[in-house]
Amino acid sequence: MFQIFSSLKRTVCMGPREFVRQRFKLPLVKFIHDTINLYKTRTQTGVNHIREILFRGTVVALITALLVWLAIFMYVAFYYAYVPTISHERPVFLKFRACDTNSCGSGNGKGMCSFPSAHIKLTERQRLLMLGQPYKIHLDLEMPESPANRDLGMFMVCADFHGSGGKVLANSCRSAMLHYRGYLLDTLYKLVFSPFFVFGSSEEKQNIHVELFSDFEEIESEPVTDIFIEIQTTHIEIYSAKFLINARFTGLRFLMYNWPIFSAAIGITSNLVFIAIVCMVSWYQIINSEEYQHLLHNQSERKILQDFDSGSSNSSLDEDTSLLEEEKHLRLRKGRSGSKDFIEEIRDFDC
Repeated sequence: MFQIFSSLKRTVCMGPREFVRQRFKLPLVKFIHDTINLYKTRTQTGVNHIREILFRGTVVALITALLVWLAIFMYVAFYYAYVPTISHERPVFLKFRACDTNSCGSGNGKGMCSFPSAHIKLTERQRLLMLGQPYKIHLDLEMPESPANRDLGMFMVCADFHGSGGKVLANSCRSAMLHYRGYLLDTLYKLVFSPFFVFGSSEEKQNIHVELFSDFEEIESEPVTDIFIEIQTTHIEIYSAKFLINARFTGLRFLMYNWPIFSAAIGITSNLVFIAIVCMVSWYQIINSEEYQHLLHNQSERKILQDFDSGSSNSSLDEDTSLLEEEKHLRLRKGRSGSKDFIEEIRDFDC
């Protein structure tokens, strides 16, 4: 009851403006201020959380991209080191000694008086063929279907492989001839393709494929640098010739060359797994090392000291604040008691 009367007395003494200010305006302002601070704190916390998530995601994405590109680089390097070039091609320029009016018993000065031959420079110093890789070597001859070639029959094609010192490392001789076509088949062929022959889009010629080596492997100590070709006949007619070396892949090389996407997927995935295992093992070794444990122990000690210093400073500030508040209350009480004594003295004087 006493509290109710005291509150009513305080309300009457404050006046309407002060009553509205203390009872409505100040609590409303305090509520708005606390609400704004609350949402501001939540927003700042959310922004910091999103920033941390973005930072971690960026770091993870960069590390993943680095590992993927490293795996791709490892596979590409292994592919070019393990799988050789599939084919090597060299043009063949045949030369021979032409007949004159006094040679070879011929008075017309036509034809060849020596076998057509050619020299092919395969490489200068560096090795062209891969060691341990078998190669298929053949010579392609483009020959017209002339009466001379039809009457030639079989002929021999020989090849000598020389090293850098001129030593013969390998040689091979193979027979070849034009493909035979009978009179009726030849007539039908010419009738069907006669428009192409007239307009020049096709010719009466055959490509003769002469296989010199089916499984050639280069010697480690002496690589092949020069090749000498000789066609052992003087009655042959040739448009052009080319020398071909094709790698014969088996096993993993066959899979990597003929199935590139499948082998690349398996190879890159294997590299990623290997790199991930290496990184995990390295990270496990680092976090369990004595240096890392000593660093963590020092950081924890520093954190404890900082927390202790901040706690002591806060406690001292709290003590100072409480002392100031007590002094302020004492001053207010002294002021109130002094005003009451002054009022009583005035009343006594009036009486």
